[in-house]
Amino acid sequence: MAFSNYKTIGEVLKAFQVTYTEANFISEIAFTVSEYFREDLELMMRDAVVDNSEFAICENFIYPVLKEVWKTYRQHFVLWSHESLNYDEKLSGFPEYILAKRSPLGKVVFDKPYFILVEAKQDNFEAGWAQCLAEMIAAQRLNGEYQIIIFGIVSNGVTWQFGKLEGDKFTRNITPCTIYELDKLFAVVNFVFQQSEIQLNNLVAA
Repeated sequence: MAFSNYKTIGEVLKAFQVTYTEANFISEIAFTVSEYFREDLELMMRDAVVDNSEFAICENFIYPVLKEVWKTYRQHFVLWSHESLNYDEKLSGFPEYILAKRSPLGKVVFDKPYFILVEAKQDNFEAGWAQCLAEMIAAQRLNGEYQIIIFGIVSNGVTWQFGKLEGDKFTRNITPCTIYELDKLFAVVNFVFQQSEIQLNNLVAA
C-alpha cells in the first residue's frame, strides 16, 4: 500500500499501533538567513505562481528552506528528493524529501539511518500527516537496530507543521510556523536538523 493511500492520521495509528499526542517539543536554534534568500523569496511570492501544485510548493518553498539549512550539515547528511522508500507492501512510496546519513561509499548511495521525512500538501494537512506518518514508520522500521527519533514535516508552503516518532509514540507539535516568520521558521528547521546530527554523533560514539 502506497504512503499516499493513507488519508487520515487515525487510520495510520490504528494500522501500526502507534499512539498519538500533542505537545510543543520544538525549540529554536538561531539560523542566519541571507538577504539574497529573503529578497528572492519575496520576489517569487510577489511575481511567480508558487502554490498551484504540490510540485510547485516543493520547488518554491520547501526545498529552498531545507537546502539552506542542510548546507550547514552536509558533511554528515544527504538531502534526498523523491527517492523510493520501501519497507513492505503496506509501506512504500516516494516521500518529497528524506534526510539520511551520508554514506561512506559516496553521496549517490541511499544509506540509513533516516532522520527526517518531509511531505508537501496543498491544503489537506490531515492527509499530509497520514502520509508523512506512514513514511516515518517505514523509515523507523528500515532503520532497524538504530533507535532514532524520526522527525516529520508537513507543509503547504506557507504553513509548516512538525512531528516526531519515538518508539511507538507519535507527537505532533502544537504550534506551527509560517513562511512569513522566516527567522523563526529557519530556527525551527535548524533545530530538527541539529537534533538529527546529535543522534548521528551518538550512534558514531556508541
